Amino acid sequence: MSMHGALTREIDEGPAGPEVAAFFDLDRTLLAGYSASAFVRDDFVNGYMGIGSLVDTLAAATRFQLGRLDFSGFMTRTVMRFRGRAEDEFQQTAETIFRERLASEIYPESRALVEAHLRKGHTVAVVSSATRYQIDPVARELGIPHVLCTELEVRKGRFTGAVIHPSCYGEGKAVAARTIARAKGVDMARSYFYTDSHEDLPLLEIVGYPRPLNANAALAEIAAKRGWPVKRFTSRGTPGALEVVRTSLAVGSLVPSLLLGVPAGVLSGSWQRAINVIISTWGELGTALAKVDVRVRGEEHLWEHRPAVFIFNHQSGIDMLLLCRLLRRDIVGVAKQEVRRNPFFGPFMILAGTVFIDRLHRERAVAALAPAVETLRQGVSIVIAPEGTRSTTPKPGKFKKGAFHLAMAAGVPIVPIVFKNALDALPKHGVFVHPATVEVVVHPPIPTTHWKTADLETEIEAIHRWYDETLSAG
Repeated sequence: MSMHGALTREIDEGPAGPEVAAFFDLDRTLLAGYSASAFVRDDFVNGYMGIGSLVDTLAAATRFQLGRLDFSGFMTRTVMRFRGRAEDEFQQTAETIFRERLASEIYPESRALVEAHLRKGHTVAVVSSATRYQIDPVARELGIPHVLCTELEVRKGRFTGAVIHPSCYGEGKAVAARTIARAKGVDMARSYFYTDSHEDLPLLEIVGYPRPLNANAALAEIAAKRGWPVKRFTSRGTPGALEVVRTSLAVGSLVPSLLLGVPAGVLSGSWQRAINVIISTWGELGTALAKVDVRVRGEEHLWEHRPAVFIFNHQSGIDMLLLCRLLRRDIVGVAKQEVRRNPFFGPFMILAGTVFIDRLHRERAVAALAPAVETLRQGVSIVIAPEGTRSTTPKPGKFKKGAFHLAMAAGVPIVPIVFKNALDALPKHGVFVHPATVEVVVHPPIPTTHWKTADLETEIEAIHRWYDETLSAG
């Protein structure tokens, strides 16, 4: 069974084909929290919204939540601040907000639901009262082809400050869903709608499979009366006290690992033995305390040929702990220069022999890799993220050449490690680890002795495709 097999079983065992639709709300359904908050914050920080406009927007939101202002009035009050702004510039801002704030708020469970519906060939759409600028980056990331939303009026490339009616709210969502159903030949009686709010009752009542997610109090009460199954996700949003404690213990377990490793190194007369004890102990202890279960396919490939250059897709701040859990001994990492200044991990990484590179200066970075080549020749493996930085989504970024030059120079193989869902445990910009089952796929070692510098781009592209295919596989 897949990581979210129990959650998606109903879909996996149900009918296939575009006649079945899956409609998803955005806020608190696909995303934890409210996407509009990130846009308001960005506008205020960048001077598009003064203190008076901010207060007015917050007041309108409060009145709307209390039922003292209808949705049309709320939107009219809040979108006036866009009047005169260029749409293309705002779209670029929306992409930045998604990468920096919203990408890490996508529920892994909701991603699994979307992927399950797409695998079955269903018609999948976001149906939300939010604007296209909030939704489009999320939909594109999840592979959702249809977006039904509240549209803002644009003339000559600039917002007028008006909303195009009807908006996609309440009954408007049901109207929008019926429209796409007629166009795509969808059978609403066989279709799904996922939402958190009782305000979406008009659409919930016309699908065959109403599926409340993270339901508010009113929807939870309605669902209980009507026998609708309710799912609640805690993998994103505000962490609970237990997650704070687990994270603190997992990070803190590096200390007892050091206390075990140093005496082992002193008594054996080998600093490398000390590092090996620290790495293996922290990997086991830290993942256990954080409640992160690691499932590995191809684990034998981690030991087939050492030394090697182990590469991995850098998804999460927990990757270092996962790598300690997997690789266990005789490894040295390559990290960006900034990590050296980390007050907790920096000293340990220096003692462990980590090679630090300056990403801003190519010549310095290349020079810094020379000791890594010597390390490989001495029988110690190197672990490095070829992307150079963490991704905000599961999709790996462009691979840089450093790791591959290292392997060629030392005559050792490349071993690709694919973290399928380390983001589930700790997304980029996250602080506290969520309990998760992280799936890891290790591919067989790739010999580099026959590689030529002229063909390096082709070799790297082939390995990148392996990552893409592994991450897209069920």
